[in-house]
Amino acid sequence: MAWYPRATKYELQPESDSQPAIKPTQFIVHSIIAPWTAKRVYEYWRDSTNLESHFGLGYEGDLGQFIGTETRADANAGANRRADGTGAVSIETASNLQGSDPWTDAQVEELIRLGVWLHQHHGIPLRICRTHTDPGMGWHSLHPQWSTSGTACPGKARIKQFREVVFPGIVARATGKTPAPTSPPKEDDMPLSDADIRKVADAVVDRLLGKDVFDAPADASDYDPDPKSARHYWTGRSVFADLVTRVRRIDATLTKKES
Repeated sequence: MAWYPRATKYELQPESDSQPAIKPTQFIVHSIIAPWTAKRVYEYWRDSTNLESHFGLGYEGDLGQFIGTETRADANAGANRRADGTGAVSIETASNLQGSDPWTDAQVEELIRLGVWLHQHHGIPLRICRTHTDPGMGWHSLHPQWSTSGTACPGKARIKQFREVVFPGIVARATGKTPAPTSPPKEDDMPLSDADIRKVADAVVDRLLGKDVFDAPADASDYDPDPKSARHYWTGRSVFADLVTRVRRIDATLTKKES
């Protein structure tokens, strides 16, 4: 059996060991009609039903794998395992309760990555399945043989996304036309200098009190009658400084009288 390195392994037993082997030739995407995480999908397969998919994908891009991709899973009816031993790899993806919402950006990215891996690891062709047995990729409602009673899964919005975004993204990534995203290198934080801290403090005061310049009153604590002097004028910061100076003077006077 094969396990996808990017997925968290939530192995289902006894299914993982007891179900027959397959040769993966198709990749089929589903919506589970519930806003579940990958772990919650696993718990549902484990505790509530004897059915299962190979993978589960949450809204945040959390991806879990429940059964190896060379073991049969039961999400695709006639595509689970055919008489010749070929079968489909399935993924259930979190959705709203109506199955009407599109995949999130995180889900789209993980679907693309998984599709590329399935192509590279298992040789699943880069094409949408032309028939229900044709090797390739598709969505649950693409062929009626993939559902026992008919389905609209994964929903119109996601079918459109698969055709226009997900599948072209798989092809582009797998053929090297679009490189896999990489995280930018992490830069070490540089400590702020005293000058930097003063600039930040000044900017905060300016934002709070304004930077308009006007004539200072003659009784200002540091008033200078010379119009060429900076102390002849006030800004919002000057008002603040003057108030602090006056309050400190009053406090000093009161303290002296009390002593």
